[in-house]
Amino acid sequence: MHPLDSFFSPSSVAVIGASRDPLKIPGLLLAFLRKNGFAGQIFPVNPSYGDIDGLKCYPSVSSIGQPIDLAIVIIPAKVVLPALKECAEVGVKNAIIISSGFAEEGGDSANMQAEIAALAKRTGMRISGPNAEGFYNEPKRVAATFSPTVDVKPDAPRLLATSRRVGIVAQSGGIGFAIYNRAKAMGVAVSYVVSTGNESDLGAGEFLDYMVQDKTTDVILLFIEGIRDRDKFLAAAQRAAEAGKPVIVSKVGRSGAGERAAASHTASMAGWSAAYDAVFAKYGFIVSNDLDEAVTIAAALTSAPPPKGDRVAVVTVSGGAGAWMADTLAAEGLNVPELSAPIQAEIRKLIPSYGSPRNPVDITAQAVHSGGLQKTIELLEKADEIDVIVVVSSFSSETRISVKQPEIKPLIDAQKKPILFYTYTLPSQFARAALAESGIVAFPGLAPFGRAIRRMVDRARFKLTAPAVVSAAAPSEKIVGNLSEHESKELLRTAGFTLPEEILVTQKANLDAAVAKVGFPLVMKIQSRDIPHKSEAGGVRVNIANADEASAAYTQLVESARRFSPSANIQGVLVGPLAKKGVEMIVGTINDPTFGPMVMAGLGGVTTELFKDVVYRPAPVSAEEASMILDDLKAAPLLDSFRGSAKSDRTALAKLIAQVSQLAAQRADDVSEIEVNPVLVHPVGEGVTIVDALVVGRDKPVGATQDRY
Repeated sequence: MHPLDSFFSPSSVAVIGASRDPLKIPGLLLAFLRKNGFAGQIFPVNPSYGDIDGLKCYPSVSSIGQPIDLAIVIIPAKVVLPALKECAEVGVKNAIIISSGFAEEGGDSANMQAEIAALAKRTGMRISGPNAEGFYNEPKRVAATFSPTVDVKPDAPRLLATSRRVGIVAQSGGIGFAIYNRAKAMGVAVSYVVSTGNESDLGAGEFLDYMVQDKTTDVILLFIEGIRDRDKFLAAAQRAAEAGKPVIVSKVGRSGAGERAAASHTASMAGWSAAYDAVFAKYGFIVSNDLDEAVTIAAALTSAPPPKGDRVAVVTVSGGAGAWMADTLAAEGLNVPELSAPIQAEIRKLIPSYGSPRNPVDITAQAVHSGGLQKTIELLEKADEIDVIVVVSSFSSETRISVKQPEIKPLIDAQKKPILFYTYTLPSQFARAALAESGIVAFPGLAPFGRAIRRMVDRARFKLTAPAVVSAAAPSEKIVGNLSEHESKELLRTAGFTLPEEILVTQKANLDAAVAKVGFPLVMKIQSRDIPHKSEAGGVRVNIANADEASAAYTQLVESARRFSPSANIQGVLVGPLAKKGVEMIVGTINDPTFGPMVMAGLGGVTTELFKDVVYRPAPVSAEEASMILDDLKAAPLLDSFRGSAKSDRTALAKLIAQVSQLAAQRADDVSEIEVNPVLVHPVGEGVTIVDALVVGRDKPVGATQDRY
């Protein structure tokens, strides 16, 4: 039993604010609840009526005198709280507040929502909304919503091509039910669609958790603007990954107001949704930024098994359509290999001489009539050299389709690899229905279809890594503001990082002694908390070969820094050895207001912000997960003997990423950003060198930052 079972599958529903007017929201909701065949008891509540359409109407919830699992509240905002208090007093288990006019309006309205949240916490009654659109439980036909997408039309029976179901959780009711509408049109079965509204109590995380454990839900589709119940969301995401239940997510609000203004490159490159994308990647969520694409991915996942690889065979009745499909798949990085000679020889027997047995396999329209299409699909289904079969055909006819149900249905029912059908014409309702009877979805969009196969392959390869545990940190002083490079490196040394020996020279008179200790060639850098990016201030000199060059460099560095920032507090000049060559990388962290510390790794050096080839993950990460971060970089080949270069010490780099992530997690209360850039990665066995470092303290106490989403 799940705590939300009585929410999604109530035995009794009270509709507070029910109306006789079928054109108003209260009237629509009551009508849809009944038309969908809700099997439980319905209690309209409105003191203005004695009955509504044959149902006894009650003046208040307390006058019903029977247990209520779910109350649907559709009354003016100012009287919602008293109604909820009455519900709690008589033991109502759950409530959905359809009414608007709360936190979305601010001021006193926001205070009313806060009181609703407090009521839920105090009484244990679970509350969805306010400003919600309710939910629909399709298997049990519980239509607790006013969305017209759940209206029952006897002349339009439900098209069902999949037996596996999609559960939809949306922070926008309109979009949630739009997804349901499109899924229904494609013949995709749905378990639940729920609108979370303002999430005064129940949030996306708890609804996700319900979908994860629900046996009737096979794939989950999320539409989110921001996460309010972070810990519950992350726990549910972990459970989904462990259970192998795919989660498709569309996150809006990505443009925000631009990128962060921050001291480090790490933070300045982190767009408003970087932390969300990092969390999605960690738990294997399938990200989609397009409505049709998201539904297409859901349709593919519910109608076919996961692929074992990325090798796709295209079987087409149209040469042009097949070539276009092959181009689309190749553009997604999928492999469309030429078929082996034995397979081609077998296909050649099934198609006309003007067809092609290669890949795409152009069977021509003639082979459809001779049975060549079915036999080709059967042949490829058994072939070990292919992982996915794509059938390209026209399904516009109102009288026939290119496959025969008695032959294709057993193959689809027993498919061990995805067999997916793309229609280059708009599919007729006849074709959709005929295909659905065999468990086939007719996919009409070329680009979304190609991306869906790509996402299926990626999802099948996903591996959940064991979570890294935050170890206890040694007591230390609280960090405030930007630390200089010298101060940042001292913090890293204290935390156990290995760094080159360097000396801070605060007076020129001490320069010779420092140089003698470090030795040539050396590097000299200005040190100031007020100049985080030293190269921009002319504050770096490299490859200094003798004492005269060192003396001149000291003077130039100080003068350049003072010209760049006359008010800067100059701590001195850091003198250190010139590092041996290596691949320049960046490792850094940000402290996200929603999800906390995030670690980042990518191509480093002065061009970091130009190329922005970086990957973020929630901190801390293990060395194993850090290695997976490196795999996701476009620059990954630079670490692996690129054009004859020595193979880089990826193991040492992965350990450094894990170490930085651990420090960020330990210091989450007082560190906003950490950056080591560049990190020089040397050949295998020679480790890494931290050339520069920056640590930035939090400028506000934990919890003071408002969620910008």
